[in-house]
Amino acid sequence: MKKLIASIGVSAALILALTGCAVNGSHGQTDGTVDAAIVAQVDAALAELSGQVLSLGPNGETPSSFDSTELTDAEVAKVKAGKYTAAIVMHYMGNDWSTAQVTGLKAEFARLGIKVVAVTDGEFKPEKQVSDLETVMALKPDIIVSIPTDPVATSAAYKKAAAAGIKLVFMDNVPAGMVGGKDYVSVVSADNQGNGEASAHLMAKALNGKGKIGLIYHDADFFVTKQRYDGFKKAIAAYPNVEIVEEKGIGGPDFAGDAQAAATAMLTKHPDLDGIWGVWDVPAEGIMAAAREAGRLDLKIATQDLGTNVAIQLAKNELIVGLGAQRPYDQGVAEARLAAGAVIGKSGLPIFVALGALPVSHDNVLEAWKTVYSVEAPASVSSVFKK
Repeated sequence: MKKLIASIGVSAALILALTGCAVNGSHGQTDGTVDAAIVAQVDAALAELSGQVLSLGPNGETPSSFDSTELTDAEVAKVKAGKYTAAIVMHYMGNDWSTAQVTGLKAEFARLGIKVVAVTDGEFKPEKQVSDLETVMALKPDIIVSIPTDPVATSAAYKKAAAAGIKLVFMDNVPAGMVGGKDYVSVVSADNQGNGEASAHLMAKALNGKGKIGLIYHDADFFVTKQRYDGFKKAIAAYPNVEIVEEKGIGGPDFAGDAQAAATAMLTKHPDLDGIWGVWDVPAEGIMAAAREAGRLDLKIATQDLGTNVAIQLAKNELIVGLGAQRPYDQGVAEARLAAGAVIGKSGLPIFVALGALPVSHDNVLEAWKTVYSVEAPASVSSVFKK
């Protein structure tokens, strides 16, 4: 799709926007000075991230590009003639990432003439997702696109679907004991390692390279959230004057509430804390709530995923200082294409596809929204943008 190919150029432009900006006084040292060496270090790191994917697949696979999922006109015609059906089995539908994934999937499935017969919400509960899979299998879809809540607890259910001849394509995470290209078609992800690194560099820039921070991570066997955490820690280590003083894990399903409690405890224990990193936007919302409750509007918060609420704060230039964004709409498009190729017997399909990291700051939040969601930023974001 032309708009997707064009996004590569947009991404480069966004990097330039990021590297051309100085730290705002409200997100730097209290005297408003800027450390030029830190700015240069961050700019160079973000520029290096552009155009590459750092993450490997769940089993160490080398990533393939979005372009590797394209179908020829003849293949599209063959898919349409098959009148195939698909079901989308989500881990949960509680954030903008999930909504964008489903929107991208539905749009591409519609283009390919594949009927979506079900979309389910696992509520981040493995037992609920297993029940959803059993319900969906009764509809006998040709395709299931899903993201396991727990790779071990859901594995048997996915293996049952594979044994029934259903083509499986995964988002981000894969069930235990299943092999790409054999038990499932492919897994599509963002560069979560790269996005974690991007959020670290943006945090360091906001801190002017110096300060005490806390981390709130996902305390679960979830491949991609661990990649974000690892990526952040690796990148922040390049700034020796930024000290991680505490880490807390959250398990959900109330990720915002759990993160708020964790952040409140951190701020109480460390009143001189300068920043907190949250593993994705929903926990970051809880961190924001804790900061407001503590009267810490100077707190620097970095995260991953460009959800509406964190985008609003970026637009206002308040609390959220930067994040690494995925491209969930495009990921959904890629997943639909891979599934379609599988049902018509296309050979040589990649077993791991990853889309590059997208650093987002106040300066480029409106452009980044369009890149991430393929639509203009909503009024709730654009109307509060602080120029």
